[in-house]
Amino acid sequence: MKQPIPVVVALAAGAMNVFAFAPFGFWLLQIGCTALLFLLIMQAPCIRRAASLGLLYSFTWTCAGAYWLYVSLHDLGGMPAWLTVLAIALLALGLGLLVAGATGVAKWMQQRWQAGTGITLLLILPALWTLAEWTRSWIFTGFPWLSTGYAHTNGPLAGYAPLLGVYGVGWVAALSAAMLVLGFSKNSSGSGVGPARTTFSRRATIAVGIASVFAAGQGLRGIAWTQPHGNPITIRLLQGNVPQAMKFDPSALGSTLGLYDAMITEVPADLVVTPETALPVVRQMLPLEYLPRLAAFAQASGSHVLIGMPISDGPADYANGLIVLDPANRIAAESAEQPMLPDATYRYDKHHLVPFGEFIPTGFRWFVDTMQMPLGDQTRGAALQAPFAVKDQWILPNICYEDLFGEEIAAQMRWRVGYGLPMPTMLLNISNIAWFGDTIALPQHLQISQMRTLETGRPMLRATNTGATAVIGADGKVQAQLPYYTRGTLAASVQGYQGTTPFIRHGNSLIVALAGTMLAAAALWSRLQARARSGMR
Repeated sequence: MKQPIPVVVALAAGAMNVFAFAPFGFWLLQIGCTALLFLLIMQAPCIRRAASLGLLYSFTWTCAGAYWLYVSLHDLGGMPAWLTVLAIALLALGLGLLVAGATGVAKWMQQRWQAGTGITLLLILPALWTLAEWTRSWIFTGFPWLSTGYAHTNGPLAGYAPLLGVYGVGWVAALSAAMLVLGFSKNSSGSGVGPARTTFSRRATIAVGIASVFAAGQGLRGIAWTQPHGNPITIRLLQGNVPQAMKFDPSALGSTLGLYDAMITEVPADLVVTPETALPVVRQMLPLEYLPRLAAFAQASGSHVLIGMPISDGPADYANGLIVLDPANRIAAESAEQPMLPDATYRYDKHHLVPFGEFIPTGFRWFVDTMQMPLGDQTRGAALQAPFAVKDQWILPNICYEDLFGEEIAAQMRWRVGYGLPMPTMLLNISNIAWFGDTIALPQHLQISQMRTLETGRPMLRATNTGATAVIGADGKVQAQLPYYTRGTLAASVQGYQGTTPFIRHGNSLIVALAGTMLAAAALWSRLQARARSGMR
């Protein structure tokens, strides 16, 4: 290849990745794009070239997939357009450095260890790709949006999610891409083209290998890792569709409170759920009778009413949280020590906060000051918080961005197993993605929640301001959904599930250990091959 061509291919393949994710869903395209990148890495003449191609690929992948950040920063936040574009570009470059590290180290290992084509493609590249994505989930608090595995929630590779989680699905996808490249490469040592029969036999073997990976994933989808528990509960998920420009406008507070009062009390249900910050002010700023009136409805109708709202325990002490108004006025013993609002019987404070949205990283006050957003440093909730009961179901909530972190959700389940406490039987997410306008961010977030259900074998309830308000089954399939950017209520009957998937028990440790084992195996094999070559001299 001429020098400019690999650059163009890397940029184009990265940008094309966006079509593999929701709302487009062409998941095979994700494997094809990754295969193109791996092919470029194998053909790269040096470490620097391999790293730069990985950086370019990841850069356009992030820019095309997360362009909607422009809406929140510029359209709603008032940040200058040039600074908004620069901020998104710097984010894409920062994330791209992780991919560049993976592709550069892969080329270094190939050259240093004199690893053959097969070892590099099947062991080294998928392992480093996976470790880069896993690192992206926690470094600088993490930004795992658009991780590879999310593209496969509706494909056969989704069957690996209960075993290895989203990064395990990404590893299997990378392995499939590597096998695809191997099938059309020169012989496994990279020394030339073997006899036609050998080439055909190798390609046939690789085709069988890829088909087996897909077939195994489809077969795993048929395993019931969890089982129905108790009786279904009736739920009502509210989508207020309050424009983001009005949400925190003091002049619009009265209409917002009236809207949710009417929507909550319209029809009883076992569980009525409002979106994140449905009430955009702390209790101290609400009319005195507002929450007591909703609590009276809960008790009279037998409904559990979940309200998303900011919570303040004192001056300059604010949390993005939710409360539950319980018809029986019960408080779980394990949560009794947590401060409660009057009339509330359960409280959850968001733990994993959004940088620049809910906390300000050190040294970046100037950046936040360029935006016209109600931002600040919020109080973090505890990493481990109890679920709440609705009849014989236990609901584990998370707020908006938190459902990107499957390891943290699994950890909350895992510690309950260790202490013999009731396991959550349903997951619940409340969100306000109106910050990103009518863009692909909304279906992308829904797809992320689908992955959490696959990993845990639990249904997910989603109540959002503008979408996607939905019920996702324990199998990862969307069972019911409201149209985006409409006001409405989603009513359904939902069955809870109990049991433990391998991912709940082990989280990301399995796939990280597997990736490390692949690299160790590559090193050992390369060393043995080197000894064999030296012994033949």
